[in-house]
Amino acid sequence: MSSRTTKILLVLIGLALWGVALRSLLPFHPVLAQLQSTQISKDSEELARLFGEDQADRTPPDGKPIDWAIVAPRDKARLARVKELYAQNRLRTDDDYYHAALILQHGDVPEDFLLAHELCVVAISKGNRSARSLAAVSEDRFLMNIGRPQRFATQYRADPITAPWRLYRVDSGVTDELRRALDVPTLAEAKALEAQMNKK
Repeated sequence: MSSRTTKILLVLIGLALWGVALRSLLPFHPVLAQLQSTQISKDSEELARLFGEDQADRTPPDGKPIDWAIVAPRDKARLARVKELYAQNRLRTDDDYYHAALILQHGDVPEDFLLAHELCVVAISKGNRSARSLAAVSEDRFLMNIGRPQRFATQYRADPITAPWRLYRVDSGVTDELRRALDVPTLAEAKALEAQMNKK
C-alpha cells in the first residue's frame, strides 16, 4: 500500500471517529424525535368510529331494510366531519385514508367521489389492500355522476326506482385483468349480478 493511500485512509478513519465523538457530545434534538414519532402514527380512533357507524347503518339487524330517513342525515354529518379532518391534515395512516374514502364515497356530489378515489390511491400507496376495490368503485361513481361511462362495472342504476336495475354504461377500454388487479368482478360477473338483482 502506498504512503499516499495510507494517509488518505488515516484521514478518513480520523474523520469518522471525530464524527462519532462529536455526535455523542451534541444534545438530543427534539425535531428529530418529532419526525421519528410521526413516522409511527396510530390509526385515528375517530375515523375508525365513523367508519364503523357508516357500515353499521348499512347492515341493519334482522335483515331489515335500511331506513334512509335516519341514515341520510347521519351520512351527511359523517361526510362533513371527514372533510374537516381532511382539511386539518388529520389523516395519517393507510386505514385513516381508507376509512375517510369509504365515507366520502357515500356523498352526493362528484367532488366527494373524486376525493374518495384520491384518498384510496394514498391508502394503497401506504399498503392498504382493501382500498383497491374502493378505488375502482369511487372512480366509477365519479364518472357516472358526471355523465361519463364507468370503467370497472361496479355501478348500477334503476331509473325510475320501480324499473329494473341496469349496469350503468361501461367503457370498453378496461380489461378484466385490470378489474381483477383492483379486486372487483369481471364484466361478465357484473352482468350476472345485474340479472340476480332483478330476480328479487
